[in-house]
Amino acid sequence: MERKTLSEVRSIAEILPNPLRFDPMSRRERLERWAETLERQHGRNLRTLFEIEYARPAEREAIRADDSPLSVAFDDAQLRAEGLSGDTIGDAMAFFGLTATELHAILCYCRNGETMAADVAAMRIRVAASRAGADRSSGIASIYGGGGLFAVLIAVGALAF
Repeated sequence: MERKTLSEVRSIAEILPNPLRFDPMSRRERLERWAETLERQHGRNLRTLFEIEYARPAEREAIRADDSPLSVAFDDAQLRAEGLSGDTIGDAMAFFGLTATELHAILCYCRNGETMAADVAAMRIRVAASRAGADRSSGIASIYGGGGLFAVLIAVGALAF
């Protein structure tokens, strides 16, 4: 058996947390990890998903593409260890807690063209992550799906009466 120090192993492999002391990531942490994974792909262009808004829900969930932001997420060992089971839209919706509309904004061809920079995808995912945090921090924001501005307008309108 060959012995290596932890720093030697880090240079050739990704070190995951101890599975015996597994503390699952929150939705926001999973989204942040996906964004970080994409940011490590700096300068790389990734494939978008074509016309996902027109697919029936069951068909949409099966859509995937090699070399897409979803495949980058699935390549990440930590996200797989957390439970990401594939690189389809359905897998992403279930694991990251995103809606079809949110994934459309991040991944679709109609908003990005054939390819998109990994950094752009990361930025859009961070927007979704910030909304994930807002949903938990404010009861009124979560009622309106994270629409903080809408909630403020409702509150201002209530004061006017």
